[in-house]
Amino acid sequence: MIKAVLFDFGGVILTSPFDAFALYENEAGLPPDTVRFINTQNPDGNAWALMERNEVDEAGFCELFEAEALALGIEISARRVLGCLQGELRPEMVAALRIIKTRLPLALLTNNTVSMSKTHHGGEQAEVLALFDLVVESSVVGVRKPEPEFYEIACRGLGVLPEECVFLDDLGVNLKPARAMGMTTIKVTDPASALKELATALNFSLQ
Repeated sequence: MIKAVLFDFGGVILTSPFDAFALYENEAGLPPDTVRFINTQNPDGNAWALMERNEVDEAGFCELFEAEALALGIEISARRVLGCLQGELRPEMVAALRIIKTRLPLALLTNNTVSMSKTHHGGEQAEVLALFDLVVESSVVGVRKPEPEFYEIACRGLGVLPEECVFLDDLGVNLKPARAMGMTTIKVTDPASALKELATALNFSLQ
């Protein structure tokens, strides 16, 4: 029986940063999926991982990320890449959150570079964040998805077992450890399809 629902932020509640990456890559004349390719190199210890664990600041990230890219023969603007992380709220996801909130605890599990408490002081995104009973941020807790401890922190914070949770993320690599722990997982590619799958898992309507 599902007792809690866990959501990723970017690519699930917000539009996907990968769409923004693709636009930048096209504008800069870079091959498709260049940013993803750079981030697949040493994924647990590269510039991106270090920044999401708050082990380097943005300036440090930019220096390291551009050096990693150059080592692969790629010239890229790390500042432009960071600018791609700003997304827009998906109204259908927000509506579902409001329905779930009336029946089950909600947690937000996000890999980020700066704590949301420093970046969301008002507006629609702040209102959405207020719906969550627990927010777990990589930049605050010092671990990140897909490290198992990240999911364990969420379960402890909500007082639930992994098998009592359903977790939505847009990256399979982040869903794999959650599923191994016993969580029901849903990969978000098309929001409407994901919400149908979630409604089935919860056994109540999200309309």
